[in-house]
Amino acid sequence: MSDPSKYSLNSKLVAQATEEWLEKRGVTKREIAELVMVLQQAYFPDLTIEECEQNVNAVLSKREVQNAVLTGIQLDLLAEEGKLLPPLQEMIKHDEGLYGCDEVLALSIVNVYGSIGFTNFGYIDKLKPGVLMRLNDKSDREIHTFLDDIVGAVAASASSRIAHRKQAEREGSTNVPLD
Repeated sequence: MSDPSKYSLNSKLVAQATEEWLEKRGVTKREIAELVMVLQQAYFPDLTIEECEQNVNAVLSKREVQNAVLTGIQLDLLAEEGKLLPPLQEMIKHDEGLYGCDEVLALSIVNVYGSIGFTNFGYIDKLKPGVLMRLNDKSDREIHTFLDDIVGAVAASASSRIAHRKQAEREGSTNVPLD
């Protein structure tokens, strides 16, 4: 048994694990940035994919986001391995429509960036473009009950971050959020 007094969180390892697990689960930052483009290009026609990816990186740098990503992926993996207790195993395996904990976990990400993120998340979750369509495809053995919502929430948060920053730029404000 480990000694709790010797535990020390390593933030760099948490950030690294977040990126590695997204990649292992087949999700790239570029794919998330493409979702951001879907959400924001109509409002900001000059928006670039690189700018979207920078904002995705900023969202993924937040500890709260990393915790949600790692937790959701772990639950999906345990469901793939059949290691959850019934009826939770079946609910996650089949992405039960009335099981809302996956959305609740995703909303913990969206909450970091304000109310506009909630509307962005609802829209992208309903539309399911790009990588979200692939993550929702139930034809293989992989389970992405949590990951699809998490990816949508990261995109919605990056979109919200862009909207807030662009508004500050329009106003000539020097008080642009640093996060």
